[in-house]
Formats: sequence, structure tokens, C-alpha cells
Amino acid sequence: MGSRAIGHRAGHRRRAAGALVTAACIVGLSSATAAPAVADPNVPLNSGECKFGTNDIKETPWSLQRLLTNQMWADTRGKGVKVAVIDTGIDAGNSQIKPNIGGGGKKFVPGEGKPTDDRVGHGTKVAGIIAAIQKPGSGFHGIAPEATVIPLQQTTEEKAGTAASLAAAIDHAVGLGVDIINISQGTDAGREKLVPLRAAIQRAAQKNVLIVASAGNDGASGKEKNMYPAAFQEFDNVLSVAASDRNNERAPFSQPGKWVDIAAPGVNMVSTVPDGGNCVDQGTSFAAPYAAGAAALLIAKHRNEVPKWTPQQVIWHLEQTAERVRPKADQNIGWGVVDPVAALNDDTRPTAEPQPDKPSNAADGSNILPAAVTIGESAEERRARISIYIVGGGLLAVAAVVGSAIALRDWRRKNA
Repeated sequence: MGSRAIGHRAGHRRRAAGALVTAACIVGLSSATAAPAVADPNVPLNSGECKFGTNDIKETPWSLQRLLTNQMWADTRGKGVKVAVIDTGIDAGNSQIKPNIGGGGKKFVPGEGKPTDDRVGHGTKVAGIIAAIQKPGSGFHGIAPEATVIPLQQTTEEKAGTAASLAAAIDHAVGLGVDIINISQGTDAGREKLVPLRAAIQRAAQKNVLIVASAGNDGASGKEKNMYPAAFQEFDNVLSVAASDRNNERAPFSQPGKWVDIAAPGVNMVSTVPDGGNCVDQGTSFAAPYAAGAAALLIAKHRNEVPKWTPQQVIWHLEQTAERVRPKADQNIGWGVVDPVAALNDDTRPTAEPQPDKPSNAADGSNILPAAVTIGESAEERRARISIYIVGGGLLAVAAVVGSAIALRDWRRKNA
């Protein structure tokens, strides 16, 4: 059955399956079985349901308006870089992402269909933000529109993924020789339940594969909480990405944590959907691929350098060139909001992690202190007032003396 038919005649089935999808794509992996269903903060912002086979959105989304694409794509558009998308699949029915779907895709959950048949739409949106091509009539495109995306389907509308299936997908991606693995999902399960997942990430690190992981959408309370794999700080190949808004601040739903490395736009995000067209959604799920697209461009640009850039150096460079809101990293947006243009314009190979900004003593005006505000009469005004009193008093004294002398003279003349 086509996805348009699903959207119109079986929408209730897709909504009912959403809880299972949420379990894997939002906060619900466990080491053995899918975690209990959790309300999905990643709800569409348009009509309440993102329909498949919809129209293109003509306007350029705000997350792309902030980019100078001529500068960003001056050297590369990501050609030759392979990005594995571990998600709900990547639907080949969308013409903006189909040309960049690579071979080697695989299913990691039982059921009919194939990884290029996405009945949920989540993975197709994620892939589009990374590598959707430009298309007349659509203002949307991916950050790296010549990169290759490989669908690794480990969640469907019937079956949620587990930490074990995620680990298997990571190992498969490493075996394909990918450069980047995008994981827009996570779990708050205890570390003791994530031994296979940790081992898979370790194997990816040994093969210099960068893992870009979303921070999670359970941040409405503002309380810190570990979400894995994003919170695996012990691995230098994991880039954890929070969601930022138009003001470069943490989106209200984005999960804060000391492990957050960087942020990327995650509010009102336009992307591709199954069977064609564009849709609007939000979440850290769509911030991660924005950062993954920037990483793809960076890797493509420096691919022929010897030695090659390591995942750690790619992470350091994205952090260092990020648009900082504060002088140092924090638990909300890390080192700042990823800036793909700045990252591509700076060819310096990083040798260490970013450092907090230092107070400036430069002559550019940055060290000028504001004048103190004086309430009431200032010292100069007081001195001027006293001076007036003195001069006025002196003049009055002189006038009194002169007047008295004249009066005394006239009295003497009269009495003489």
C-alpha cells in the first residue's frame, strides 16, 4: 500500500505505532527489549500530521538562510563521503534524497519491506537534512548534497529497535567503510545494560568512524540526564548534538548535560518525507544530521591530507569554529552552534580541544568600561555651584562696602 494511502486511510495505525518508534528514536532503547512508550516531542508543526507524498515547501527554511552556500560549497559538496543513517530507513520515493542513497543498506528488525521503504518518515527526514539535493520548487536542500547516505533500518512502525540492534547496525556500518554514522535516537538506560553498544562504538573508534548522536528531547525540565550514545564521553569519536533555536539558545525540549559537545538548529526544521515533498518537524533528531552534514563537508575537503583528520580533530574543529554564545562550553549548547561556513573557511588542523575565551585587552574597544552612573549632583556640578556662591558672595560684599562708603560720605556732607 502506498504511503499516501497510509496517510489518508490508515493514519490511526501509524499514530498507534508511533509509541514504538518513539521508544527507539527518542528515548527508548534498552539492552534487551524496547523501552516503554514515551510521549514524542518530535511532533510536526504544520497541520498536526506530516503526510507522505506532500507538496514541496518553496520557502528557504531559517536553518539554511543563515548559511552562505557559495562559501560553504566553494571546495566540496560532500562527494565521496559515506554517512550511515541508523533510523527508520530512507525512502527512495523522494526525488530529493533518492539520488544519494547508497548501497549496503540493511534491516535490523524483523518484518516486511526494505531499508529504502520508510513507513515512519523519521529516517527520511534525517537523511534529507544531511544530503538532499537541490530541486526547483523547493527551498530546502541538505548541508552536503553530494554525500552518500546509507539506510540502516533498525526501527519500523511495528517494531522498535534495541541497544543490541543499534550495536549490530553500527558494526555493519563500520564494515561498509563509512566515514560518519548518524544516530538520531538514544536511551537513558543504565550503562550496565549498554555493554554491547559501548563495544560497537569502541570498534568504530578503532576504524576512525565519526558517530554523530542526538542529545535527546527530554529536556523540558532543564534537568541534566545522561542519554546514550550521546553521553559516552570516554570515546573521542562521539559528537553529541543538542538542538538550538533561532536565537542560538537551547531549544526547550533539548536534553542538557555536561556531555553536550555542540548544538545545531532543531526547531521548525524542513526536510524530505516518504513519497516526495517536504515537511516541518523539530527535535534533536534533526539537529544531529545538520552537524553530520557539516562534518561530511569537512571530511570531504581534507580527505587527501596526510595524515587524515581523525574523528577527534573533526569534532574539535566544529567546536572551535562554532558560533559561541558564551565564552566557554555549557550543558545546554556545548561550545556553541555549529557554523558550517566558518568550519569550511578555516583550514587549520586542530591539535587540541577548544579553550574558553579570554578577556580581551586589545585596542579594538572591547576593553572599554562603561561610565559610572551618577545619581543626583555630580562633583563637577557641586564645584560649579560653590564657585558661583563664592563669586556672588564676594560681589555682594564689595557692593555692601561701596554702598556703605557712599552713604557715609553723603551723610558727612549733609551734616557739614
